[in-house]
Amino acid sequence: MFLEQFDTLCWNSIKESIYTKTAADVRTALQKSKRSLEDFKALISPAALAFLEPMAQLSHKLTQKRFGKTIQLYAPLYLSNECQNICTYCGFSYDNKLKRKTLTPFEIMQEAMYLKEQGFKHILLVTGEASKTVGVDYIRNAIALLKPHFAQVSIEVQPMEQEDYEALIEAGLHAVLVYQETYHKADYKIHHTKGKKSNFSYRLATPDRLGKAGIHKIGLGVLIGLEDWRTDSFFTAMHLNYLEKTYWQTKYSISFPRLRPAEGLIEPKVVMSDRELAQLICAWRIFNEEVELSISTRENEKFRDHIIQLGITSMSAGSKTNPGGYVTEVESLEQFEIDDSRSPAEIVQMVHGKGYKAVWKDWESFV
Repeated sequence: MFLEQFDTLCWNSIKESIYTKTAADVRTALQKSKRSLEDFKALISPAALAFLEPMAQLSHKLTQKRFGKTIQLYAPLYLSNECQNICTYCGFSYDNKLKRKTLTPFEIMQEAMYLKEQGFKHILLVTGEASKTVGVDYIRNAIALLKPHFAQVSIEVQPMEQEDYEALIEAGLHAVLVYQETYHKADYKIHHTKGKKSNFSYRLATPDRLGKAGIHKIGLGVLIGLEDWRTDSFFTAMHLNYLEKTYWQTKYSISFPRLRPAEGLIEPKVVMSDRELAQLICAWRIFNEEVELSISTRENEKFRDHIIQLGITSMSAGSKTNPGGYVTEVESLEQFEIDDSRSPAEIVQMVHGKGYKAVWKDWESFV
């Protein structure tokens, strides 16, 4: 399991290695046809920021070779803001005094039919981590309810056991997004003080359980702002490398969530600029031509308009981050504030204006 490999690594040594990469290291990485983890260090290093233009050109070329000029669209559907964890960066944190809301089956369908009317065929179900309220049975019922209406149903919920994932896959689950938040073990504990999420090792082992369960796709990422983003991104790349070799039949995606304002939110420890985020996205594409790269409505309009040409393959549109936010309870508390509030139709118009095709439906499983 990756946990065994992780326990042999030293955060500070890896961080120092990244920050001592030189311009020569970056040039070498850009000239190769296949990049190693050491090359990825160079591409995310401070030295690489001066090479953003050639990185962007190469990332653009590699993305078009593998994915063409397409952007897949998806929408999150928040089912519940119930949560048993205390996390310093999340509006749903257990210690936040807010009105809790969990959608009923009827409300789930109301929200889902709104999204379907907007054109969405891929839907991401999101909850807080409250196993008693929104546990395996609740999630399985929601998937079974929605699968007849959507090509793909994915989830971003609490980590589960392998047998739980197997039951959800049987119900029609397509993908699971599970972010480690940060690979810095000591800082992870600072930000997750109560609840099952405070167990660093259990969360880190989740992609292994998913791979063993036979999930079609796993989404990885860290919450940018909790720790040094370069070091966290390198650990993510190591994790992906391990998973691709171990569970080679599974597909993978990488997301780039930056801390956004929310109820009770901490200030970011590290602030990443737009240029640095563009650098990271290009570095990922140059490092791995096959992985899907996703950007959410956390980012502003200008950034999202430009980044689709530099390596991104999927994006959310018209998102609401509160349960019932589309139709049934629009005033409930958001998990975090979005920055791009344009409608799905406006996003489609923007994508087409860039010379790309907005894809509502990638493919559909008939098992």
